[in-house]
Amino acid sequence: MPRRRRQEQGLERVLGAPGLFAAVYGNVGSSIYYALGLTAVFALGLTPLVFVIAGIVFAATAMTYAEGTVRYPEAGGSSSFARHAFNELASFGAAWAQMLNYIITIAISAFFVPHYLSIFWEPLRGNPWDIIGGAVVIVILVLLNIVGIQESARVNIVLAAVDFATQVLLVILGFFLVFSPHVLTANVHFGTAPTYSQFFLAIPIAMLAYTGIETVSNLAEEARDPARNVPRAYLMTAIAVFAIYFTLPSIALSAMPVHLVNGHYETVLGLPPPKGFTNDPVLGVVENLGISGQLLSVLKIYVGILAATILFIATNAGVIGASRITYAMSSYRQLPSVFRRVHPRFKTPYVSIIFFAGLLSILALLSGKTSFLGTLYSFGAVLSFTIAHAAVAMLRVKTPDEELVFRGRPNIRIRGVSVPLFSIFGGICTALAWIVIVVKDANVRWAGLGWLAIGAVVYWVYRRRVVHAPLTQTVRAPVIVLGASLEIEYRKIVAPVVRTPESEEALVAAARLAAERGATIAIVAVVEVPLELSIDADLAEEEERADELLDEARALVEAYGVRTVTRIKRARRAHTAIVEEAVQRGAELVVLGAQRQRARHGASVFGTTVDHVLRDSPCRVLIATGRVAA
Repeated sequence: MPRRRRQEQGLERVLGAPGLFAAVYGNVGSSIYYALGLTAVFALGLTPLVFVIAGIVFAATAMTYAEGTVRYPEAGGSSSFARHAFNELASFGAAWAQMLNYIITIAISAFFVPHYLSIFWEPLRGNPWDIIGGAVVIVILVLLNIVGIQESARVNIVLAAVDFATQVLLVILGFFLVFSPHVLTANVHFGTAPTYSQFFLAIPIAMLAYTGIETVSNLAEEARDPARNVPRAYLMTAIAVFAIYFTLPSIALSAMPVHLVNGHYETVLGLPPPKGFTNDPVLGVVENLGISGQLLSVLKIYVGILAATILFIATNAGVIGASRITYAMSSYRQLPSVFRRVHPRFKTPYVSIIFFAGLLSILALLSGKTSFLGTLYSFGAVLSFTIAHAAVAMLRVKTPDEELVFRGRPNIRIRGVSVPLFSIFGGICTALAWIVIVVKDANVRWAGLGWLAIGAVVYWVYRRRVVHAPLTQTVRAPVIVLGASLEIEYRKIVAPVVRTPESEEALVAAARLAAERGATIAIVAVVEVPLELSIDADLAEEEERADELLDEARALVEAYGVRTVTRIKRARRAHTAIVEEAVQRGAELVVLGAQRQRARHGASVFGTTVDHVLRDSPCRVLIATGRVAA
């Protein structure tokens, strides 16, 4: 295979750890612009402590998602974990909770965009102009996603870096100008402000700060080396999150302390406009740092524009996430096939984008109540997290002897099973948080349970009356067939590569076929791990060669104008990894290059790897071989 290199070499690995981190921090980092104020409404002077508690739960949850995503690097996150650990009904429950998360993420992110732009026009801070502005943001992004826009990973990385740097700058300024341990301790009137009920409700609301933890899982299909990059991305996110959420709330409560006003304790951080900063808490921090004059004006404009931009991108990420999870659900026959329907011109799932990301998000936005939206998000998020924790723990029990490329820590071995303590701890915490929300907030209780009930009814009717399959059975949607010729539409093609002429010929065949059908090619390089080594052994040289091979293969395929994703897989045998990749991606075709061998009696013509793939593949297999027969 010729050693062709892409001109944008730095960009082709954007979905390594930095690219994945930028994607998830673009969501997690955006939440500080609304989570800080929403949490302060309930937690008052204990807001910093509440974020610390939520951060510890986040660390356990990140470890759970890292292990689950490395094990099953496919879109779906907790829904995918539940499918493998339990059944399709549990998978639907997790996916439906995720759908609620995406709808509320779109609504609340769009709702706060006008709040930060109010530095230019004051009425945008409150109703009805923030509702109108948020609805306009949603409509614009829905239309853009129907037409088809591509996020620039490089831009996301730059914005994530600028966002993090700005938040760190505010923390540093705050420590020098307003931070006061005395004020922080004087803010606390535990049992009174906040009450015990408010304190325990504030913890799941603070988990709103971790909007987007599913992002890495949903992008894992496009990550080159999930075993290496996914855990690193989650680790980088955890460090960044802890650095901000363990410090900025303390600065905010030092700058905007709790006071007794008319017999009630309050902080302007948790008050609505015009008196307070619930709708734009980070601008509240800026205004109360003790800075004045031209410097304050410049800093407010800078933070306002940056926050609005980050929230706009977070809204777009929610629109993309909603369309992805809807498409995945309909592909597994959890939702009607109409939600898989793509636009005849733009090739985007326009029905799901309009209905879930557009219509339902705007309906949620019309409430105009930030505390309601935030608590409703937490309802869906902690339910989804709980299912993820339970699924990873169950997978350890179901397959105790399975070799894992990445295994979360800490663990404890009980009766031959390596029990994930992080999943047990995280699952208990998130389950308790969900119960607190259901018990303490009546509006969210009925809205959240109503959402689950509607989903359960739709799922039951669709499965029983249309699919005619048990609720717990996994059923893939049939391959789409085009025209009178019954030509199969290949949307996803898996192409394993090795450094041989036959492999290059297979890549060319796959590229031509994908160019004709508008398909995506997943190029796979398998690193075979000898039995005498552990599956996660250090094989740096082998992985470097695989990286080079994937670079060359990707350059060759993309010369045909075909979209590609690359993947390094570790396995004991190549055929196992190839079949696994085809199953996980729901591929319609596997294209292999193989040299024909002299056929002796009972011997393989193409070799054992091809034979095993032909036998075990869930889809059609195309073999490209030499021109001259042996």
